[in-house]
Amino acid sequence: QVRLVESGGGLVQAGDSLRLSCTPSGRTFNNDAMGWFRQATGKERESVAAVSRRYTTYYADSVKGRFTISRDNAKNTVYLQMNSLEPEDTAVYYCAARSLGSDLLDGSLYVYWGQGTQVTVSL
Repeated sequence: QVRLVESGGGLVQAGDSLRLSCTPSGRTFNNDAMGWFRQATGKERESVAAVSRRYTTYYADSVKGRFTISRDNAKNTVYLQMNSLEPEDTAVYYCAARSLGSDLLDGSLYVYWGQGTQVTVSL
């Protein structure tokens, strides 16, 4: 059974940093795109960042310059480094793997999803 396990969420203050990790089990995704998405309470899921199998990265405008996505295929892990966090970043963050299309920020194209990790940013 394939699982994506996210970790690293928590409660921080505005301006702080967090690093999320996503480690798949059951298979590797070294040849697939992976992405991070988030959903705040009462809002629709939105894209955050994605990384292609060739390490090309993509970001939502709201996080450009603050968040960095990276992958370590040797560790079968994808990271999301989040700096200068804002209260508006508060959400459940989900890891996704294997996009079936070319728009890596389109969550509807991803096959596998994690259970999510909560990130809460207070003033």
